[in-house]
Amino acid sequence: MTAQVLTATPRPAGALAIVDVGEHTFETGGTLPQVQLAYETWGTLNEARDNAILVAHALTGDTHVAATDADPAPGWWEGLLGPGRPIDTTQWFVVAPAMVGGCYGSTGPASPDPEGRPWGSRFPFTTIRDSVELEARLADHLGIAQFRTVIGGSMGGARALEWAATFPDRVRGVAVYACGAASTAEQIAFGQAQIKAIENDPHFAGGDYYGGPAPEEGLGLARRIAHITYRTEYELGVRFQREPQGEENPFAWAARRRGRYQVESYLDHQARKLVGRFDPNAYIVLTEALMSHDVGRGRGGVAAALSQVTATPFIAAVESDRLYLPEQSRELAQLLPGEPEVHMIASPIGHDGFLTSPEQLAAEMRETLGL
Repeated sequence: MTAQVLTATPRPAGALAIVDVGEHTFETGGTLPQVQLAYETWGTLNEARDNAILVAHALTGDTHVAATDADPAPGWWEGLLGPGRPIDTTQWFVVAPAMVGGCYGSTGPASPDPEGRPWGSRFPFTTIRDSVELEARLADHLGIAQFRTVIGGSMGGARALEWAATFPDRVRGVAVYACGAASTAEQIAFGQAQIKAIENDPHFAGGDYYGGPAPEEGLGLARRIAHITYRTEYELGVRFQREPQGEENPFAWAARRRGRYQVESYLDHQARKLVGRFDPNAYIVLTEALMSHDVGRGRGGVAAALSQVTATPFIAAVESDRLYLPEQSRELAQLLPGEPEVHMIASPIGHDGFLTSPEQLAAEMRETLGL
């Protein structure tokens, strides 16, 4: 597989829309002369334009939150969105943008510059705040002055919280799943290990690998590191124990071990899936953006920034999460006005529980946010 096909497969015609939101100077000073944002929508915007909800994806997510008529493939948060689901699309108009810097239709490192060359290593350093500034322009394009709710989990939760802090007049409610007020030292450390896995691939070429072999091995290793943090020791133990993979025997070799355990095969599978759909540069850009997450940066600190949030908050955590610990959600809630309750998703699988079991909190979320 070459670099040219590592950008994501486009959604079917009619499912994905793309809008030009103009030139952007990034928070740290880089500039793009033109930025495009890709997005999908569900439901209908009413005449008053006051029934809009924005859903923000996580690190390797995309615009396809749930099935649509144009694209009936299941989405990544299918349990949350649709007719009769926690966010009922017969009532709400839902917008899901692809974050700038990624590879799902919005401008990213693989996108062409004005001369037609991929931006590659020249793509600007991107922060969560940059993504929100550009998503606000998308809202302007759609004629949405205020969102009833902005919701997201993990990196999407960081974006949702940044929306509430940056545009308090444009957000009535904010739902933050499995994310804290700022990336912790440990979360930054995990991110750095993933970035180095890609950068140390001999095919990385300083980020300018387009047109040649792509750093697939590095991206696969980054995914393995990340996926371990998304799951729990308990789940991996119950599912795989120390069993060998099929006929492979980890102890059948006199020299280097070549047989795999089942858990190794599982991580190899997760790596192959991501390599087949994601651009390594985009993975770096978005990982660095998540590492930059700090709602208090330039606002007098986290406590000062959160004290100014006016949106009704809904805070959720996964009880077994070992990447975004429930305690970090509690710390976030304690600093928000009114000290809202932290709602717990009961799941043994860890961080990914926010994706697999959001319906557990459907009633609480609807009641809190007036949905």
